[in-house]
Amino acid sequence: MPDIKNFRANLLIGILLIISSSLLYSIQIYIFNSPRDTFYYLFQDLAFVPLQVIIVTLVLDKLLTAREKQEKLLKLNIIISAFFSELGAEAISRMTSSNLNLSALEVGLRVDSGWNEAEFKKASNIVKGFKFQVESTSIQLVSMREFLHANKPYLLRMFDNPNLLEHDAFTEMLWALLHVTEELESRESLEGLPKNDIAHLSNDVMRAYRFLTIEWVCYMKYLKKDYPYLFSLATRKNPYKGKSSVIIE
Repeated sequence: MPDIKNFRANLLIGILLIISSSLLYSIQIYIFNSPRDTFYYLFQDLAFVPLQVIIVTLVLDKLLTAREKQEKLLKLNIIISAFFSELGAEAISRMTSSNLNLSALEVGLRVDSGWNEAEFKKASNIVKGFKFQVESTSIQLVSMREFLHANKPYLLRMFDNPNLLEHDAFTEMLWALLHVTEELESRESLEGLPKNDIAHLSNDVMRAYRFLTIEWVCYMKYLKKDYPYLFSLATRKNPYKGKSSVIIE
């Protein structure tokens, strides 16, 4: 119904504008008694219409679209930065304790101020091709459940943000993290679980851990480029830097 009403309103406006234009041209012809000049300028104006269409629809539209994409990207990066500051970095740190081959991964993720585009790309490829080996103990799962449960409201609010629709990989990571949260919450106790169930939970953790790390590399790259002072703190809190410390010595 709203679409039909809008169509009728637009149609009415169009008809009124055409009638107004016709009346004005008629008045001009009546007053100046020069139909030839009137039609000459009319066709001259009409000849310029295609150029106006090109300028408006092609040039201006592309400029506006590019600007809109840039604004969406900025908003998205802000959301991602807030996520890692509030939840993501700590989630990685907690999951890192379950990573059996952590040392092999740490070598390629010791991000520092000297990193350039090529090194971030290399790190991203390392993570995407890395074979994570995650085995979680009951104690680790209990700690992880408490942390994720406490941050679940924040995690759920992330899904309400329409800007995330532009970033499938980040959204997939959120789903993986939410799945781990719900799996852990669904068990009354995480003590004395069968080996198969521990393996199942470890696999869920591994999936979220991998997605988190991939997005973390992108996040660090963004900070390095646009917010050096935030990047400095993030490198000192790097979960893949062994015994990291925020204190500058």
